[in-house]
Amino acid sequence: MNSDTICAPATAAGISAIGIIRVSGEDAFKIVNKIFEGKNLEKAKSHTVHYGFIKDEKIKIDEVMVSVFHAPKTFTTENSVEISFHGSPFIGKKILETLMKNGARLAKPGEFTMRAFIHGRIDLAQAESVADLIFSENEASRKAALNQLKGGISDEISGLRKDLLNFTSLIELELDFSEEDVEFADRAALIKLIQNLRFKIQNLLESFQYGNAIKNGIAVAIAGKPNAGKSTLLNTLLKEERAIVSHIAGTTRDTIEEILHIGGFPFRLIDTAGLRETNDEIEAIGVEKAREKVRKAEVLIYLAEVSETDFSHDFETINSLIHKDLKLIVCLTKTDLSESEKWDEIENLFRNSVQFPFDFIKISAKENRNIQDLKDLLFSFVEKMKSGENDVVITNERHFEALQKSLESVNKIENAVNQKITTELLAYELRTALEHLGEISGEFTNDEILGNIFSKFCIGK
Repeated sequence: MNSDTICAPATAAGISAIGIIRVSGEDAFKIVNKIFEGKNLEKAKSHTVHYGFIKDEKIKIDEVMVSVFHAPKTFTTENSVEISFHGSPFIGKKILETLMKNGARLAKPGEFTMRAFIHGRIDLAQAESVADLIFSENEASRKAALNQLKGGISDEISGLRKDLLNFTSLIELELDFSEEDVEFADRAALIKLIQNLRFKIQNLLESFQYGNAIKNGIAVAIAGKPNAGKSTLLNTLLKEERAIVSHIAGTTRDTIEEILHIGGFPFRLIDTAGLRETNDEIEAIGVEKAREKVRKAEVLIYLAEVSETDFSHDFETINSLIHKDLKLIVCLTKTDLSESEKWDEIENLFRNSVQFPFDFIKISAKENRNIQDLKDLLFSFVEKMKSGENDVVITNERHFEALQKSLESVNKIENAVNQKITTELLAYELRTALEHLGEISGEFTNDEILGNIFSKFCIGK
């Protein structure tokens, strides 16, 4: 990490009431002081705000408020300054140009957070949670990211590594006394530790499905034959006319995707083309895209119209679409057009013909009948993903992969102990497990990984 003083906008591009530019580095006070007409910032106390003007030589650029933060009690642990200016993009650009003319350079994406990591203020998992918090779009993802920022995952991983490190130290000690054939590490205790580690790692791995759901949303495909009411249901769930509704079969020829939040969780609703055989080339492409979306979805809401007299095509379609991890909800639609005596008869037909567990619900999107019950089913699906009472949730794919490697190493350690292999090989497997766990917090990493992680950040963060 070089010692350059860096600067960047900390607020989003565009016109706003106020814009903020951040400056961080050893010479932050000195550089800003050169262009600030007001209090001498090099003599200002930490965590104070000062009124004045930013100038380019003798020309005043803007009337500003400047906040001063002394190292190490700053985000980067370096001397830091924040310049609050009138939120004109032109003014912000001029201030940045003036800072760079006087010795600062424009920060790279994520460089402020990277400096916080390099200087030990936060670990790598916490650094990644900063980006997750910025990009959180719902209450559940915000809570998960904030928990990680407070050290939730780091504390969990640190505890796992600490227990393993103690045994690794004893095994390494045995290597120093290999000629004397002594054992400092109790193998039975090591097996017990490994089994405990496996249990904890598996719990973290199992939380990834839930973590991925709250971060990226659950894919919910709405499918069925043409005119089954798919677009009407989408519009009713979203409470807006998002899709064209028509009595003409084949109106929807492409997929339409929208986000619906239920209980703080995001659901990616996908309205698809009616599933049927067709000679229309464009509609046929839409039908194939619909099938592809269903194959990738985590939830399938299949609509069957109550006025149908033959559901054999529906049974065949559903059985061709289902897959192992799919949540299936069969909705009997347009129930406002039929007497209730027929509903149970249709449900029994589906129960006897669909070879897969599913929930059955009777709705009328037009009259908003049982729509809340459908939302409750979707919400309960996400709630059931939670693994126990553990608040630590894995939302990051890099963490998931590191935990998978850690679990493989843990299993190898247990096999090594059971097979009584050499101490050298056992020590190797223990060190490998420690490294994989350390990848999450950044105790074991490399510049390529760091560059990839921080390149996805905002420039001013």
